[in-house]
Order: sequence, then C-alpha cells, then structure tokens
Amino acid sequence: MQFGRAVRVTTPKMPSVGVVEAQDLQLLIDSTPGLIHTGLPDGYLDFFNQTWLKYVGRSLEDLQGWKWTTAIHPDDVERITQEWRACLATGEPLLHEARVRRADGEYRWMLHHKVALRDENGKIIKWCGSSIDIDDRKRAEHKLRESEAYLAEAQRLSQTGSWAWNPATGDIRYWSEMCYRVLGFDPAGPIPRFEEFFRRIHPDDQSTSKERFELAIRDKADFETDYRIVHPEKGIRDIHAVGHATLDESGNLAEFIGTVIDVTERKHAEQELRQSEQELRTITDTIRQPIIVLAPDGAMLYANRVACEQTGLTPDELISEGFFPRAWHPDDIQRLRAERQEGLLRGVPFEMELRVRHKDGEYRWHLAQYNPLRDEAGRIVRWYATATDIDDQKRTEERLRNENLVLREEIDRSSMFEEIVGSSKPMRLVLQQVEKVAPSDSTVLVLGETGTGKELIARALHRRSKRVNRPFIRVNCAAIPESLIASELFGHEKGAFTGALQRRVGRFEAADGGTLFLDEIGDLPMETQIALLRVLQEREFERVGSNHPISVDVRVIAATHRNLSVSVSAGTFREDLYYRLNVVPITVPPLRERADDIPLLVEYFVGRFAKDTGKKIHHIRKHIMEQFKRYRWPGNIRELQNVVERAVILTDIETLIVDESWIKGESEESPGHDGLSALADREVEMIEAALAESHGRISGPSGAAAKLGIPRQTLESKIRRLGIDKYGRKRSTA
Repeated sequence: MQFGRAVRVTTPKMPSVGVVEAQDLQLLIDSTPGLIHTGLPDGYLDFFNQTWLKYVGRSLEDLQGWKWTTAIHPDDVERITQEWRACLATGEPLLHEARVRRADGEYRWMLHHKVALRDENGKIIKWCGSSIDIDDRKRAEHKLRESEAYLAEAQRLSQTGSWAWNPATGDIRYWSEMCYRVLGFDPAGPIPRFEEFFRRIHPDDQSTSKERFELAIRDKADFETDYRIVHPEKGIRDIHAVGHATLDESGNLAEFIGTVIDVTERKHAEQELRQSEQELRTITDTIRQPIIVLAPDGAMLYANRVACEQTGLTPDELISEGFFPRAWHPDDIQRLRAERQEGLLRGVPFEMELRVRHKDGEYRWHLAQYNPLRDEAGRIVRWYATATDIDDQKRTEERLRNENLVLREEIDRSSMFEEIVGSSKPMRLVLQQVEKVAPSDSTVLVLGETGTGKELIARALHRRSKRVNRPFIRVNCAAIPESLIASELFGHEKGAFTGALQRRVGRFEAADGGTLFLDEIGDLPMETQIALLRVLQEREFERVGSNHPISVDVRVIAATHRNLSVSVSAGTFREDLYYRLNVVPITVPPLRERADDIPLLVEYFVGRFAKDTGKKIHHIRKHIMEQFKRYRWPGNIRELQNVVERAVILTDIETLIVDESWIKGESEESPGHDGLSALADREVEMIEAALAESHGRISGPSGAAAKLGIPRQTLESKIRRLGIDKYGRKRSTA
C-alpha cells in the first residue's frame, strides 16, 4: 500500500488471509508508532489504531463515524470537513493540516494524509489514512514569520535595506524591500544582477567603489564605504554601505551580507554645518567668553580664541584628549567626567560648575553651560559649551556660608537649651559637656539632686544627637511597680502573665533608632538590672513570655539622684551595670550652687505663668529676689517653679507678691564668716572630716564622696567652691 495515490486492488486475485495472519496484521498496525486510521467509501471512519486512541485518550466507539470531529479544534472542524467531503467526491488523495486535542487537553498541529484503496474496476472500497505531529514545526514557522515581520518593520523605520551577495557568481541572493527603495529599483521586479546595481553608482564613484569591493574580496574582509547613486526618481543620492564577509568551512569566501542606507540629508546637513561653523568661528573669536564646540559623543572639535588665551593652551592642545587633566582641577576631574557623560547621554541642555586652570596657574570657578544643536530629524549633530567666570561669586557664597554656619551654630547652642535657663559658670560647664557628648552614641549617666532638671539635660542630648528625628522615650523607673518594670521595658507576649490579654511592645522596642531615658535608674530592681545589662552589652532582649531575641539600636541615657557607688557598696546596685552606665557622667549642679541663675529663672517662670493666666506682671521686689537667692532650695528648680507659679496665681497687680514664709525656713538672715552660712560651715566640717578619713581620696567605694553619699562630681564642685583642702586640712579663717 502506497500513500499519495489511489491503489487499485483486484479482489479475485487477493490471497486469502487466515485468522492468524489477520491477527498478526492487526498487532502490527496497533504497535506501530504512527497514527493510522481507515474509512469507508462514504467517509465514515471505522478504525483507529491503538496509537491514535492513546494519543487522543478516546475509545474506538468515541471516534467512529463522523464523531472524530470531537477531537479536532473547533476552529478547524468546518474547514477540514469540507475538504474531506470534497475528497470523497473526487476520490483524490487528501493532505491537510488541523489541530487535534491530545489526551492531556493540549491542541497540537497534525498533518493528515488520506488515500483511496480501489478494486480492479476502480471502485473505492476503503480509505487509508495516517497522521503525524507537526506542532513544533508550525511554532518554528510562526516565530520565523514574526521575526521576519519585525526585521521588515525595523528596516522600514530606519530606512535601511539589507542584502546578501555572492561575489564568485555575481548573484545577489537576497534583496530586502528597502534595498529596492533606497537604490531605486522596482519592488515588484526581480532581484537585480550585481552589474545592474553597479551601473546605478555615480560614474565618478564607480572606480573607487570597484577597488573597494575587490579589496574586500581579496582580503575576505568586512568593508564600509560611501558612494553616490543616480536614483531614477530622486536624482543623485548619498549611500552608506556596510558589508560583512562570511566564510565556509574551508575558510573560503562564501558571500557578503550587509546593509545600505540613504544618508543624503545627513551629508547635506554636515556640509551646511561645516560652512556655518566656519562662519561661527569667526564670530566666536570676537566674543569675550570661552566657547567650545563638541561632537555628539563629546569629543572636542573647536575652541575659540578666548578659551586658548585664558588657559594658555593652543587650539590643538585644547582639542586633544589630554585637555581635561591639564585644564581642570584634579579634585574635580572624576566628578566632572561623570556629570558631563550623563548630560551628553540625556541630550538636553545642562550645566556644571568646575575649576579651570588659567595660564597664570590660578584655578578659578567657571559655570559651563552645554546646549545641543539638532538636525531636521532631531538628531544631535553638535554640542556648544560656554564658560562663565563665577569665581568672585563662589568666594562670596563661601564667605556667606561660613558666616551662616557660625550664626547657625550660635542659634543651635541657644535653641538646644531653650528650656534650660541659666548662664552661671556651673551651668555653662554642664552645657559644654552636653554639646560635646550629644553627637556620640555613648551611654550617659546624668547625676543630680531631685528637681535639678536632669530630664531637660537628657532631652538636650537627644535634640543635639543624630537621633533627633527618632523617638525620645522616657521611663521613670521609680514610678513603675516592681512586678511590671520588666514588661514596661521589654514588652510581653499575650498570656505571659495574668492580665496579659495581648502582646505589648516595650519601651526599648518603641525607642529603636532613638533615645531611651531611664530616670531614677537607682530604683531599678536587681532582677531587671541583669536584663538591662544584657541589652546594653548585646543590643538585644526578649519580651516577657518569649525566647525570641529582638535586636535594637537604642542610645541609653540614665539619671538618678542617688549615689550609685554607695548603692554598689551596699549591694543594691550591680557594679557591672554601674560601670556600663557611667561611661559619660554629667552632674547637674543644685540650685544653691548656681544662685546667679535664680533671677533669670524667676523672670522666666513669671513670664510663662503670667502668660498662661492672662496676667501682666512686670516687677519683682529687690528684697524678695535677694531672699530667693539666699534660700537653699532643697527642692531645687522644681521647688522654685512651684513657688513662682503659686505667687503668680495669687498676684493681682503688676508686682509679684511672694509670701516670705514660703522661703523663710532655710533662708539666711545674716552671712557667717567669709560669707558662708552656719549650715555651710557644718557642710565644710563634714567634707573635711570625710576627706581626712579617706586620706584625700574622693572617688571609689572608700572615697570621701561615698562616705558622704553624694556624687564625686558634686563633692569636687563643693571642694572648689568652698575652698576646702582635699587632704582635709582646716581652712584658714584669718
């Protein structure tokens, strides 16, 4: 049986087939990898081999008759049904393509082939068919058509023709549509012979072009050339051609493939540009400003006379590649190269500031402004750059910046301590410490009596730090019950303890990236001190009820009115935590040691509270102010604030009224010897005794500060203020 033509069969002469032979034939057909089917003369398909049935995942009953169309793609059914009926009418072999639904549901293209089996009288007694999968080929053909369409569109948009030429035979094997149009041939006509194409080259260019082609053939090398053609409709046109040599396996030249493009407009534009540039050079040489002309890629083409005079370089030296390192300041070269390249790539006007070396060796600031020149097609053909001397302006700006910087620093110094009122020497020393320590991330321990404004110092440290835009979280360790302090600091998970109905974020987590102020750190329970030490050392903690570590970036500022060194000796504060906190100690002096600040503080509080109550208070009696200064203020600034607020509330006139009994208990009626009160004398005696007992040692567990229960810095301040000999020798009273 042969496919492709009808086969005539003489029925009487056909050998009889036994049962075994028929079974063998059936087995052979079912086991073949090909897809085979048969049909009756009326087109009714009555048999599909097992390979077919497995391919479509159907039974023989599903496909018999005209039910086979259920396996065909719906879009193909009508077409192939008509083709099959036409084939039945003529008896001619049928060859057609259709998509068949595979067992996995995917439709794949198949090539179907049917031929008629005839008896000796030429009557069709059977149709035999086979099918093969051609889906991969169809997909490849589709991609090829797409790529060819993309190529044709790209050539159309770029007005570029492509070709393939065999120099051995002279045949042009391939000639794209744009080749016909660019070179002036009829697109509907045949591919021209090479001689026909060559005759279209302008007579004046034929000799040069022939030499160029022959050289490329001899050297089996790529070529790039320009020539003119005589276009039958457009006249003389300038053509730019590129050819690439391809070799066979033996290294012999097989053919050239290449492109042609009409560059007439560009050539004309370049010619006009050269003429205009010549005129422009004459003009620019008269302008008293450096002017430079550049190619589209930034290569320098021309510099006017002023640019040469200013730099002391010749035109050739300016245009050379070594111009930049010779004329630009060394510190600017890398930045300027990057800025210049970026500007050229953007293709829009740009400018940059640079320092140019003048012929006297001095570098002066210039503003270079680049502007592109475009042709009719919008392509950049030139860049023009001008340079303006802005050195005097830059020096003025630098001077103003320096002045503004100084002014800003002064403003910062005043604003950063806007809530800290005072100009006494002790406060100036504290604020100087704050200004130095604030920019670092070091842990700070703020020491001082209750009411001295330790929190204000902590806030000033935060405002002056690089964390100013991050949270400032305050925790009063003394105000939180001991059972809740760990949860407050580190947070807790839901169900961690009775009442923990949901997860809570602790203060450390809330302060991530910012500052955590731990006020009254001396009242922290021992168990929490251990957890705090871990956070300070490892920068991580765990929520209560969790074993998952959480990393944080927090600056810790601690404060206390207690003497922590005494607490360490007493065993109520961990020594390792104390040293971890005491990286940078800042001692805030009590109000009695900064009496010079009291008038400023009183005026500040009076103004604030008077504004809040809508009153106008402009005067404070002198003897009241003196009494304010003599009072010892055990509650420090907080007590002073409360006294002034009470006085403002009770005052109904423009002069502040203060009940002297409010501050009489600790005031001094008359100064003692050397201006010291009797209480100060007792303080001196206690300090001298402690110094004598510690043999002049101030700090440490056995030092005088620990014995007195006050911070070392406070004791040193008192020793200086009271004129005490640190070895405990008595002061002279003469």
